[in-house]
Amino acid sequence: MDTFTRNLKHYRTVKGLTQEQTAEALQVSAQTISRWECGTTLPDATLLPQIAQLYGISIDELYQETGRAYNNYAQRLGSIFEATLRPEDFLRADTAYQKLLQTESYTTEDLRLYGILHQHMMYVCIKNAADLYDRVIARGAEENPGVYWATRRQKGYFLWELGRNQENIDAFLPLVESGSSEVQEWICLIQAYSLSGDTEQAWQVLQQAQTRFPESATLHIYAGDLLRTMKRYDEAFPHWQRALELEPAWQDGAYSMASCYEELGEYGKACEIYHRIAEDLQRRGFEAEVSWPRSLAHRCREKMG
Repeated sequence: MDTFTRNLKHYRTVKGLTQEQTAEALQVSAQTISRWECGTTLPDATLLPQIAQLYGISIDELYQETGRAYNNYAQRLGSIFEATLRPEDFLRADTAYQKLLQTESYTTEDLRLYGILHQHMMYVCIKNAADLYDRVIARGAEENPGVYWATRRQKGYFLWELGRNQENIDAFLPLVESGSSEVQEWICLIQAYSLSGDTEQAWQVLQQAQTRFPESATLHIYAGDLLRTMKRYDEAFPHWQRALELEPAWQDGAYSMASCYEELGEYGKACEIYHRIAEDLQRRGFEAEVSWPRSLAHRCREKMG
C-alpha cells in the first residue's frame, strides 16, 4: 500500500467517517472507496479537491508521509494563517468559517478556533497600525503638519485603547511644562488627560493653553467637551460655536453640540444640527460620510415621536 492510498484511509478515519458516509459525500459507491483505500483503483484527479476539502487537508497532504487532519476546511485555513500571519490568509480562513457557520455542522471547537483566528488577526492589526503611525511620526511635521499632528492624536487614542495612556502623558507633559510654543503639544496632553478620565487636570491645562492660543478651534472643541463633562452646558455651547466660526469645515463642534442637545432631551435642535451636517457633507461630496448624521437625525425624530 503506497502513501496515497494509506492516507486516504487515515484521513477518513481521523474524520470519523465510514466508507459509506464518505461515498455519499463524494457521490460514489462504498465499494469505490474501498477499492481506493486498498489501492485497487485510484480516484479520478477531478475528485481530489473534494476529497481534500472533505478531510480538511490540502491535496498535497494526500501524498505526504506525515500530516495532520483537520475537522474541516476552515480549521485547515485557520492553521495556515497562524503559521503565516498574512492578512490574505486570514481573509481566506474567515470566509471559510463564515460559510461553515451558515451550516448546521459547526461545533463549539469551531467557534473557539474562529475566536482565536480573530485574536491573532487583532495582534497583526495592532502591530501594523503602530508601524504605520510611527512611520508618519518619524518623517516629522515638515512634510504635512496637518497629517503629522492628526497621526499623533490618533496614536494617542490607539495607546489609550491598549491601556497605555500614561505613555501619552509622559510624552507631552515635559513639553508643556517647559512652555511649548506648539499648540498641538498642548492639545495632545489635554487629550491624554481627558482619555484618562482626569477632567480636572485636562481643564487646567486647557485654560493655560487658551491664554496662549485663543484662536485654536481644536482647543475650543475640547473646552466645550470638558465643560459638558462637568455639566456646565451653558458654558459649553459658546465654545463649540466659536470653533465652527474659526473652522467652518470642521464638523467636530457641530457633532458635540448636537450630541449635547440630544443628551439634554432637546431632540429638535439636535435633529436640525445633524441634518445640517449631512447637507454640508453632501454639498462637499463626502457621500460615504452622509449616512451617519442622517441616521442620528432619524434617531432624534423617532425620540420626538
